[in-house]
Amino acid sequence: MKALVDAFLGRKFKTSRFNILAKLAISRIAILRNQRQVRYFHAKSDVIELLNLAHQERALLRVEHVIKEQNMMDVFAMIEDYCYLLIDRVMLLKKDKECPDELKEAISSLIFASSRCGEFPELQEIRGIFVSTFGKEFAARAIELRNNCGVNPKIIQKLSAGQPSLESRLKVLKNTASENGIVLNLAEDAPVVTEEKLDISQKQQRQESYKSAKLKDTVPKEETHILPELNPDEQLTEKLKARKKYRDVTAAALEAFESASYAAAAARAAVALSRSESQDTD
Repeated sequence: MKALVDAFLGRKFKTSRFNILAKLAISRIAILRNQRQVRYFHAKSDVIELLNLAHQERALLRVEHVIKEQNMMDVFAMIEDYCYLLIDRVMLLKKDKECPDELKEAISSLIFASSRCGEFPELQEIRGIFVSTFGKEFAARAIELRNNCGVNPKIIQKLSAGQPSLESRLKVLKNTASENGIVLNLAEDAPVVTEEKLDISQKQQRQESYKSAKLKDTVPKEETHILPELNPDEQLTEKLKARKKYRDVTAAALEAFESASYAAAAARAAVALSRSESQDTD
C-alpha cells in the first residue's frame, strides 16, 4: 500500500532517471568548467598586466575576479565527484525511505549548489528528484543552511556572494607576482581599496589639478611690475636643469603649464618695460 501511495504521489525514486540526469550534469560541468577557465585566465592576465604597469591597487581589485572564477571551478569539481558517488550508490537511495547518512553530504550539497547555480538546469532537476523523495523540509534545511543541514562547509564558502577577504586577495596577488618575477611594493597594512573609492579619489585628483591650473592661469595686473625682479628666465632654466621624475601624466602637464605661465609673464613684463622706455624717450 505504501509503495502505491508513493508511486501515486511521485515519491518513488526513479533510478534510471537519476542516472541519466547525473550523467548529463557531468557533461554540463565540462562545458561550464571550460567557460570559467577562460574567464579565469583573462582575469589573471589582467592582474599580471596591471602589476607590470605598477598599478598594484587595481591589480588587487582584479584579483577578486580570479578568486571567484577559481572558486566556481572548485565547486564544479565537487559537484562532479558527488554525482559519480551517487551514481555508484544509487541503489541505497532506492531502498531507504530517508536520506542515508553516508550520502547526506553529497545530496545536501547538491541541493544547496542548485540554489546558487542558475546556469545548471540538470542540477535543478536532480534537486526536484531529491525533494520528491526526501521531502521539502529536507531540501529547505540544505538551501537555508539550517542546523544539521549536512552541506559541505567548503562548498558554502566557495559559493558565498561576499567579497573575498583582503588576506586571500593579497595571497593570490603575491603568488601571481612571484610566478611572473614581479616585485610587489604593496603595504599589507594599507586600507582596503574598493573600485568606488578609487574612482572617487581619481575624480578628486582631477578636480584639484584643474583648480590649481585655473589659479595659476590668473595673474593679477598689479604684480606685472614685480615679475621682472623674479627673473623668470633664470627660474625657467633651473627647472629645465632639474631632472624631475613625474608621477603621472597630470603632474607632467601641470609642470608644463607652470613653465608656460612663467614664459607668458616674462613676455608681458618685457612688453611693459619696452613701452615705458619708449615713453621716457619721447
